[in-house]
Amino acid sequence: MSTAPKSISRSRKGLLAAVASIALAGTIGIGAMTSGTLPVYADAVNVTAPQVPSFADVVEHVSPAVVSVQVKARIDPASDTGPSPFSGQQGLDNLPDNHPLKRFFRQFGQDGNGNQNRGPRFGQRDGSQKPRPVAQGSGFFISDDGYLVTNNHVVEDGTAYTVVSNDGKEYDAKLIGTDPRTDLAVLKVDASTKFTYVSFADDAKIRVGDWVVAVGNPFGLGGTVTAGIVSARGRDIGAGPYDDFLQIDAAVNRGNSGGPAFNLNGEVVGINTAIFSPSGGSVGIAFAIPASTAKQVVQDLMKNGSVQRGWLGVEIQPVTTDIAESLGLKSEKGALVSSAQDAGPAKKAGIVAGDVITQVNGQEVASPRELARLIGAVNPGKAVDVTVWRNGKTENVSVDLGTLPGSDKQASADQQSAPGEPSSLADLGLTVAKSEDGNGLVVTDVDPSSDAADRGIQAGDIITAVNSAEVKSPADVTQALSQAEKAGRKAVLFQISRENSNRFVALPVNQG
Repeated sequence: MSTAPKSISRSRKGLLAAVASIALAGTIGIGAMTSGTLPVYADAVNVTAPQVPSFADVVEHVSPAVVSVQVKARIDPASDTGPSPFSGQQGLDNLPDNHPLKRFFRQFGQDGNGNQNRGPRFGQRDGSQKPRPVAQGSGFFISDDGYLVTNNHVVEDGTAYTVVSNDGKEYDAKLIGTDPRTDLAVLKVDASTKFTYVSFADDAKIRVGDWVVAVGNPFGLGGTVTAGIVSARGRDIGAGPYDDFLQIDAAVNRGNSGGPAFNLNGEVVGINTAIFSPSGGSVGIAFAIPASTAKQVVQDLMKNGSVQRGWLGVEIQPVTTDIAESLGLKSEKGALVSSAQDAGPAKKAGIVAGDVITQVNGQEVASPRELARLIGAVNPGKAVDVTVWRNGKTENVSVDLGTLPGSDKQASADQQSAPGEPSSLADLGLTVAKSEDGNGLVVTDVDPSSDAADRGIQAGDIITAVNSAEVKSPADVTQALSQAEKAGRKAVLFQISRENSNRFVALPVNQG
């Protein structure tokens, strides 16, 4: 009876040891390394979120249509026809042709008359000059038969053009036409190949914030793709009279000029033309010619080799707040006519200096730039209905447009006669004198602290009219100011002539 408890005790000890072993294994199970087993880890982080769209599909389809444009020109060498080291040898022409001296001078660069006789240059047997590279840019095909678009400033100095496709093939191209005013040019490649080409988008649907993909040839690297968004519309960078650029923040550098900016449908929304950069490299501000502008110009260049634009024949300036107030306009919109050119369509139709053009064919004119675009989009010879603000009311004028001249007409540069005795318009900060011919008042001095000085009036300017009324004496100016005050106007409009050009300046009437 004494052996039974001992047997039971040993069994309990074995059971407790087994339970402890199992418990210990459970506490170290996750991530533990045991003999003959691999570690077990928790699942890695996996975030499901909207993904930024890839541009790879767009690039794959449009890249074959984008080319590098290489421009060459014949460069005249520096003159080297100066005196020969053998000059002064006279009378060689009297020697026989086979005389040793005559043969010597022919061999070493001088004929028998002392004239330089240089050999062929640049390795050309006929002595002609090989074209040298002068520029490179980008371009893109717009038809399968080889028409392509680039910038005018890329090709303007060239005499020979080569385009390099995305696969490295080179083609000679000829210049079809250029339009410096919009900085566009069209080239043509004549080849049996059917080229991949792209089309223009309807840029009216482009919104600020939309994606754009730029493809081009920056720094001659070729086939380079960058992406960004449309940062702004309607930018005027002072490049020309038809400035209406898209601003994009895709990286654009030297060599990208003439290259396309695509939307995500592979359509050209703009042609990369300029950048703003203090350093010369991309800082995220690039400007592209809108597709709507480029499409019309390119069609004209392909058809005629040039662009024919309507011509109104006026010099214009913006309507400022002061000018609007002086004329009784409710807003600063419109284009103020500073002068109507002699024999121009506008003058023939009765438009005069001081008119504010507010509409063309019912379309609102927001600025002088807008007026230039509206008129330039109409073919020469067409009649347009022009709405003007004149003498406090709206009038309609029909104008038969002319053809925009190749260069601006220059007025004659007649010198002004000596002014008469100065007279003070102290409230305006001006000292004036009658002109010798009696037409207008010559400004002889300007108070530097006056509004007249702030608005750019200078000594030598001629005041020809105030509020559309001609002035011939200081009394005429005083009368115009008085009438403006009685009418409740806060500003009065001065017509200023300087160096044969006119402009308008609004000055406050509540001076002093």
